[in-house]
Amino acid sequence: MKFSVLTLFPELVETYVQSSILGRALEREVFQFETIQIRNFAINDYGQVDDSLYGGGVGMLMMCEPVYQAWQRAAGEGKKSRTLVMQAGGRTFDQAMAEELAEEDHLILLSGHYEGIDARVLDEIEAEPVSVGDFVLTGGELPACLIIDATARLLEGVLLKEEAWQEESFSSGLLSERQYTRPEHWRDRQVPPVLLSGHDARIKRHRKHDSLWQTIQMRPDLLDEADLSYEEVYDFLQWLEDEKNK
Repeated sequence: MKFSVLTLFPELVETYVQSSILGRALEREVFQFETIQIRNFAINDYGQVDDSLYGGGVGMLMMCEPVYQAWQRAAGEGKKSRTLVMQAGGRTFDQAMAEELAEEDHLILLSGHYEGIDARVLDEIEAEPVSVGDFVLTGGELPACLIIDATARLLEGVLLKEEAWQEESFSSGLLSERQYTRPEHWRDRQVPPVLLSGHDARIKRHRKHDSLWQTIQMRPDLLDEADLSYEEVYDFLQWLEDEKNK
């Protein structure tokens, strides 16, 4: 898979993607990555890529031609590509979308700046608006990094333990259970005894129900999509009662 990021600040994205787990996977050529500096396609020698808004308004807008030329450089004649533009009001990025994007051959991420990008070029390149949350940022570089991270880690060979991502928060539709490591006792707090029991079935039951309990407390909205049987709900309530009585 290949990620191409069109941006005015390539160093922001490069620093992130070339570090830690993603950086090691990149060195092993598990996926491909490039940044394309939109300013390299400026309309004049001053590096102009933006102009004032038609109809008035505060701020500047990124122009069509530099963005289009950068996109053409990314799209090239190679792999079939899919283009996303980081934009408020777009489809909300989530784990399900990350899994969907991980099936693509080539993902082009367009990072806007200033007041945004001329709508005509977005229509021309058929860019899909994507949002990472209901807030405003100074540019699209951070959302692009987030999308690359969440998507790339699903690719075979990125994580050290294959299929590890399938056991994480949101992959099952629920939040992850609470987790613990050494020491067993810390500041009068101890690890739940069941996790020390070595009893695989009991540990699995505890983790499953604690995952559901964390979701109920922090993200009850996720339960709308949870497919829980009557038996699972009954067993969870029994587990919860036992936990409260400890």
